[in-house]
Amino acid sequence: MLDLDNFKYVNDTLGHATGDELLVRVSSAMVERLRETDIIARLGGDEFAIILPETDAAAGELVAVNLIETIKHDGVVLHEGRAIQVTASIGIASFEKGVALTPAELMMHADVAMYDAKEAGRGRFAVHDPQAGSARLAQTVTWAERIRGALANDGFVLYQQPILDLKLGQVTRHELLLRMVGPDGEHIAPATFLYIAERFGLSGEIDSWVVRQAVALIAGQERLGRRLQLEVNLSGLSLTSPEVLATIEEELAQSAIDPACLTFEITETAAIVNIQKARSFAERIAQLGCGFALDDFGAGFGSFYYLKHLPFDVLKIDGEFVRNLTESVKDKLVVQSLARIATELGKKTVAEFVEDDATLELVRSYGVDFAQGFGIGRPQPVSEWLELEPPATKAAVKAS
Repeated sequence: MLDLDNFKYVNDTLGHATGDELLVRVSSAMVERLRETDIIARLGGDEFAIILPETDAAAGELVAVNLIETIKHDGVVLHEGRAIQVTASIGIASFEKGVALTPAELMMHADVAMYDAKEAGRGRFAVHDPQAGSARLAQTVTWAERIRGALANDGFVLYQQPILDLKLGQVTRHELLLRMVGPDGEHIAPATFLYIAERFGLSGEIDSWVVRQAVALIAGQERLGRRLQLEVNLSGLSLTSPEVLATIEEELAQSAIDPACLTFEITETAAIVNIQKARSFAERIAQLGCGFALDDFGAGFGSFYYLKHLPFDVLKIDGEFVRNLTESVKDKLVVQSLARIATELGKKTVAEFVEDDATLELVRSYGVDFAQGFGIGRPQPVSEWLELEPPATKAAVKAS
C-alpha cells in the first residue's frame, strides 16, 4: 500500500490542477519502475495498491526503496516558479500459499504498516509486524464489527442540509447526510468509518440501507401529501455491485413510487476509477426513470471528458472552486464556465460550500441553479426537519 505524503496540502493550497499533474507524474514514474507482471491500481485520492507476484520479502523491500526514490525524484511540479515535491509512505504485507488471509485482511495488514511508516517520519517503508501492528489492526477490525452491528440494528441515522433554489429564492431541496450512532449515543461522521467499510466490503450494504430508507421516506411522505425528490450518494464500489443495483430495482418495484423522485449521485473521482462501469450504471439508472448526479465536479483528471461520456442530470460544482470565489479570478472563471456549459446541455448545477451572502450573490449571477453550504443552513436530524417542514417541500437526499 502506497500513500503520497502531504498530498492533501498540495490540493488544498495549490489547487486540483496542480494535484492532478502531480498524480500523473507519480503514476507514470511508478509504472516505469515496475515489472510488466506487477499490478498497480489507484484506489482513490493519493492512495495506490501494488501486487508483486513471485517476489520474496527482501525483493519487496527493494521495490519499495526504488519507488520511494522514484517518487522523490519525479514527484515534483512547478507552481508559480516554485518546485513542489511529495514523498511516499509504503506498507508491505506478505502473502503466500497455505496462509489463510482474505483480501481485506491482507490490505489491512499493509495499511497498518503504511501508517507505521508515516508515524516514523514519512518518505519510507515499513513491513507489517503481526505483534506490533496487532493493536491497530484490532481497532480497525473493531470498527468493522461496529459497522456490521449498525447495519443489523438500525445503528445509522440521517441528517439533512438545505439546498437553496437560486431562481425561486427559497429552499426547495435538502441533502441527507449519513451518521453512525456511537456507543454513548453520539453521532459519528462518515469520514470516520466509510474508509473501513470499503476495506471490509461493507460500503455496498450501507448504500443499500440508504436506498431502502430513501424509498421509504418518499413513500411515507407521499401518504402525507408531500412530494420528496431525494438524492442518494453511492460509493464508487457500488457502481460495480449487482447487489446494490438489485436493491434499487426491487425497492422501486415494491414501493411503486415515482422513480423520478430519486436521483443517484457519485463523485467524479469515483467515476474516474471505472468510467465504463459508471456509464453502464448511469444508463441503467436512466432506464429505471431515476436521475443521476456528478458530485465534486472539477476535482479529477478529465472533468470535461465525463461531461461527454456520462449521462447526468445534475452537476455539483466542487467546493474547491466556490470556497474562495469572492477572491479568486480563476475560480470565478471556472464556476461561470461550468454553469454556462451545464445550462446549454440542459442540466442543473449546484454550488457547494456557499458560506456567505457575497458568494451566494456571485453564484446566482453566474447562472448556477442551486446553492448549498453553511451560509444556507447547517445539517440537522431528518426527523426534526420532517416535523417542521411544510407539505410542499421537495428534498434531495444523499448518504455521505
